[in-house]
Amino acid sequence: MKVIICGAGQVGWQIARHLSGERNDVTVVDSNPDLVRRATETLDVKGVTGFASYPDILEKAGARDADMIIAATYSDEVNMVTCQVAHSVFGITRKIARLRAQNYLIPAYGDLYRRDHLPIDVVISPEREVARAALQRLAAPSTFDSGLFLDGRAQLLGIVLDGDCPVLNTPLRQLTELFSTLSAIVVGVRRASRLYAPDPEDQLFEGDQVYVFAQARDVNRTLEVFGKTVKKQERVVIVGGGNVGLAVAQALEVQSDRVRAKVIEMDRARAELAADGLTRTIVLNGDGLDLDLLMEANIDRADAVLAVTDDDKTNMLVAVRAKAAGCPMAIALVNDPGMVQLLPELGIDAHINPRATTVSSILRHVRHGRVRAIYSLGDAEAEMIEAQVLGTSPLAGRLIRDIGFPEGVLVGAVLKGERVIKPQGDTRIDEGDVIALFAMAKDVPEVERLLQVSVDFF
Repeated sequence: MKVIICGAGQVGWQIARHLSGERNDVTVVDSNPDLVRRATETLDVKGVTGFASYPDILEKAGARDADMIIAATYSDEVNMVTCQVAHSVFGITRKIARLRAQNYLIPAYGDLYRRDHLPIDVVISPEREVARAALQRLAAPSTFDSGLFLDGRAQLLGIVLDGDCPVLNTPLRQLTELFSTLSAIVVGVRRASRLYAPDPEDQLFEGDQVYVFAQARDVNRTLEVFGKTVKKQERVVIVGGGNVGLAVAQALEVQSDRVRAKVIEMDRARAELAADGLTRTIVLNGDGLDLDLLMEANIDRADAVLAVTDDDKTNMLVAVRAKAAGCPMAIALVNDPGMVQLLPELGIDAHINPRATTVSSILRHVRHGRVRAIYSLGDAEAEMIEAQVLGTSPLAGRLIRDIGFPEGVLVGAVLKGERVIKPQGDTRIDEGDVIALFAMAKDVPEVERLLQVSVDFF
């Protein structure tokens, strides 16, 4: 597949890294020659320097025979015009645009992106993706990562194993025997900074970070098995009243009358805007690092604090201060992957990576075959992939034990009709089934082959 990626920032670079690593023909376009140089020197991609919305620049990038264009520059307007030029001048079939401004995403104006108006096939909103990720973290407070799959019927849980975890030093095969009615599978383990797909004989140790794929009905029991307490988050303090904080507060208001949220926002105009958009949520204008203001927000009695300002260091410091003041759960939005390794040492329970959530969302629409969801894990080290099995797929009609999955791939669950099945060796994969797979990055191309990759899908 030939793909043009417009924008060589963090998101564009990661998308290019994924797709070029899977033997796609990738060209990166950016007006910053240094970013283009970084991409071409570190990745197997071509590079073009210039404004992505200019037809002659897209011509140089090979738009005449491109299958897809991904517009992920820092400008919404450039992304929109780029898709228009890609459609009108070059007839590119698939067009994806990242749009940040919420004004472009008001449902009443949804017809704007029709093919005969502004032809964008998929609109990605980083703020909405991050807000969705924040809500998932709050819904599973004892996890460091979380993602929903199979239309909400299953959930990926990232769990840090403490010393009092009751299943330490137990082979995974034995766990399956001990908890035979538990629909949960350990699909990934990070130990000593290395993420891998475990074997049935592998044991779990204190300090391991494990990814467990569980049916929704068994999430609470799964957490208990791994030594985590289950507590509803009914009092939440949100530091940062921008698009992300506002979206989370609005969603919490809709979810339950019992949830009481408070928002702290430093910018007065933004605080007033947030207050106008909320009904039951108290909005405080001030610095989220101010301990007096945090205490006014009753941080010591809150169930969780969510720090989602536009500054990583502020978010981390707010999380640390809130924990010191007595808040049991701290979640911080962190853009810089280099900062993530500091979070456990600082006592921060979970983090949200805007880049990873945006990349996951874009990849969901880039993958070939009937891919329905993708969740990027770690620093793009692995993926959780949800896809429908096509009749032409090598998977169709075969038992799991007879399928030649790579070592870095594990099946988390199979959806047959409305029923989620915990996979066993003798589970048969049929056409139309939806399968959830954990795959290390190097094994994704083989997974796509097994899912019967074809450009004809587009």
